[in-house]
Amino acid sequence: MSKMKVFTSLLMTLVVGTTLLAGCSDNNKGSNNATNAPAATNSNTATNAPAESPEGAFADYSKGFPEKVNLEIPVYERAFEGWNVTDNYYTRWIQKEFGDKYNVNVKFIPITRSSEVTDFEQLLASHKAPDILFHYDMPQALAYYSEDVMQELNYEEIANYAPTYWKNMSETIEQYGKVDDKNVFFFAARPAVDNFTTLIRKDWVEKVGMKLEDLTSLEKYNEMLTKWKEAGLGAGAGSLLQNNYTYNYAFRDWPVDAKERALYSDLGVADLTTPASERYLRNLNDQYNKGLIDKEFYLRNDDGKIKAEFVAGKTGTYGLYLASNTDVITATLANNPDAQFAVLPPTAGTPEGYKPQGRAYWPFGFIMGINYESTEMERAAVWMYLEWMSQPENLFFLQNGVEGQNYTLDGEGIAVKNADFKGESVLSQNNNKDYWALVIESPQYADPAVTRKAYLRNWSPAGYEYLAEDLLKYYDQTAEFRTPDAMFSVVLEKVSEYKADLNSLFQELYVKVVLAPTDQFDAMYEEAKKTYLEAGYQEILDEKQAAIDAGKFN
Repeated sequence: MSKMKVFTSLLMTLVVGTTLLAGCSDNNKGSNNATNAPAATNSNTATNAPAESPEGAFADYSKGFPEKVNLEIPVYERAFEGWNVTDNYYTRWIQKEFGDKYNVNVKFIPITRSSEVTDFEQLLASHKAPDILFHYDMPQALAYYSEDVMQELNYEEIANYAPTYWKNMSETIEQYGKVDDKNVFFFAARPAVDNFTTLIRKDWVEKVGMKLEDLTSLEKYNEMLTKWKEAGLGAGAGSLLQNNYTYNYAFRDWPVDAKERALYSDLGVADLTTPASERYLRNLNDQYNKGLIDKEFYLRNDDGKIKAEFVAGKTGTYGLYLASNTDVITATLANNPDAQFAVLPPTAGTPEGYKPQGRAYWPFGFIMGINYESTEMERAAVWMYLEWMSQPENLFFLQNGVEGQNYTLDGEGIAVKNADFKGESVLSQNNNKDYWALVIESPQYADPAVTRKAYLRNWSPAGYEYLAEDLLKYYDQTAEFRTPDAMFSVVLEKVSEYKADLNSLFQELYVKVVLAPTDQFDAMYEEAKKTYLEAGYQEILDEKQAAIDAGKFN
């Protein structure tokens, strides 16, 4: 995650209460979880262990399953206008090319992107969860594991049914997939790249006599916001911080202390009590009291609400995953024909004396596990589906669509998108990523130079190619200041126990602190820290410290 998400946050993950979590976990402990897990070796002692031939090999399903298998795959529902995530040209193509070939009924289960944990927990509690459980971040993946809703994996089984996928991902799976010495997780590949960025109204910047090059620090950014206000242009964007706590990275000391990072960094639990959080909140309090940011930022709890303010010309910044078919620019121009756009420099969110730090991704995209209720054949169908999708021709089709309709090939073999195409095979607004992200996080070509050119094509709205170029430029410039969070190799039970309550409490406390009159900030913040620590955060810190002292992190 980029530190530019200080200004807006797109990932609005809501969590369920402890009652639902406990109910789901209690239903699975001591139930059929153990019998559903495949054996660690090629034995057939478990009820759902892979079937074997007399020669000891796994069952051969290369010509299809002997009976119809229902394969349920989760897919993000992002509320793209006119897009049906469970029934479209590509879901039907998948059924025809993969499902019909192997006697599999492929069903896509919508998972709301802004409340995915809630959706998964409700599906698990009702025994209607898909065969794959996924999340982008390890703390939540570990939380699922701690509820006993994932099967133990047999790596030989994966290699047997998905040799291409296993070749691509085996090193990552073997390095990061174990929990409590059990094989639990498998992953999608993640190239070192990110297309999240923050757009800024370039015309507003210039109207107040400044240039983008002037935004060399947070102080300069605040100076610009002040001029926006005085000119009656608008404010900086704001949104409710929710379950994606990277807000204070640019306020942290550099270089990083590995143990301190391990203790306090957690995407799902905010580090409200740290000096970095105090710096961040003090600045936000100052921005709020001076009217420099959206006065109702705490009501902007999903991307649609944040986007609407930008489109209407009420705010001058907007964070998004930039794509060639993003509609925010055209929507804004419809209301503000003279609007001009640029990428906000990362230094604009960095206080003087600090570095533009950000959270580096782990070397994998989706973290996935197999539903504890999936049968042996359903599990095999998962591996076969990943294998099928790992074939270059299938992956390329999902990423680009139909040649001559969605795209044409240039001289270097890059798919050049047809931005005006609106036919049946039109891609989703994020280029179908929610389907092919099961195997890789971003498209790749054999030649890295060609891949970079492809990024520019895929991320460049027509006529705004410079936005993608600046995005990549800033990404490269800040590379040395991106570091990954620590990854614990044990379940942090206190995180699972208190995470939901602390999420809710954090929102209440930090909003109260930010909205406080300037002269009450210190007292409000001290009171908030005390409340937060006593509500369970101190227990989380104690548990993490014990794991750190035992070397159970990397």
